Amino acid sequence: MCQAAPDHRLAAGIGAYLQLDRIERRFGGQPALQGVSFSVERGEILCLAGPSGCGKSTLLRIVSGVERPDGGQIRLDGEQLSGDGAHVPPEKRRIGFMVQDYALFPHLDVTGNILFGLTVLPREDAAAHCRSLLDRLGIGHLATRFPHSLSGGEQQRVALARALAPSPRVLLMDEPFSNLDPRLRDDVRAESLAIIREFGATALLVTHDPQEALSAGDRVALMDEGRIVQIDSGENLYARPVSAYAAAFFGAVNKIAGIVAGGVLETPLGRFAALDRPDGPATLYLRPQHIRLLEGENGIPGRVTERRFLGEVEQIGIAVPALATPVILRSSVPLAVGPGDSVQLAVDDGRALIF
Repeated sequence: MCQAAPDHRLAAGIGAYLQLDRIERRFGGQPALQGVSFSVERGEILCLAGPSGCGKSTLLRIVSGVERPDGGQIRLDGEQLSGDGAHVPPEKRRIGFMVQDYALFPHLDVTGNILFGLTVLPREDAAAHCRSLLDRLGIGHLATRFPHSLSGGEQQRVALARALAPSPRVLLMDEPFSNLDPRLRDDVRAESLAIIREFGATALLVTHDPQEALSAGDRVALMDEGRIVQIDSGENLYARPVSAYAAAFFGAVNKIAGIVAGGVLETPLGRFAALDRPDGPATLYLRPQHIRLLEGENGIPGRVTERRFLGEVEQIGIAVPALATPVILRSSVPLAVGPGDSVQLAVDDGRALIF
């Protein structure tokens, strides 16, 4: 069911490691960030998810100190970085930043790239730290290679090593896996996140990929038009979204119009409890895997319009009387139906979302 959006004000994160309170940013009078507040615990990986242009990357640049907010405060481990006239410059924040294209220095080999951020250490100590880090990340054999000779996955690992080398208090990652081949992406992501957790790093990971957001972080902060829509675990965001936007962002949905009367939503797919909804029009959101086929004639009648094999699942389109568009069903078990077949449907009404 739809519910009120939670309050992400700083007060909820008192004692947290990284705290953002009512961050505002405007470009040419247009708001890019609007009252963004949340907190991150030490060692937590928080994913910032949302479509392009929703403010994710702007928020990272503000946390890093590259940009100044137009309002609000940022505190890290008790230190005020921004707000009330304070602005700690980027080089003094001890915050690491991995950008989408990795930004490795082409004229430096792998060792030189990593040593670039270790100038505060004596040369011998920096070199020893660099060798230890390369070995720990399993890329010691790349020490004398130059960026142009590395694969995308190798460049990503080197960029991660360079970001971790100065022991940053927070690691910012802006779409760090989006440039990788899809066949490689999952493995590199899992390996990188395991390394980040091994180092105990606190990280903000920006992604526009819903599946990456759900699986990569300890929590996910979903953004839309410069605002935080919902912050929760991936499991809760998927199963209990607080808005239609959140429901649709994290997976395919069937949208079925209906009418609420007396705490019940009436739709062509049946009746659904809607105790928290006022009487009037509402929309039922159903994920394709929460619809199934029945044997016999005890379900909702329909006719198969399409059958599409998607690899791990197959997708069935089913026309239902009184609905303008077919509903979509997905199943991990092969279904012995094809276009034109008459079928009976059942809905897992415990998974119904009403907005």
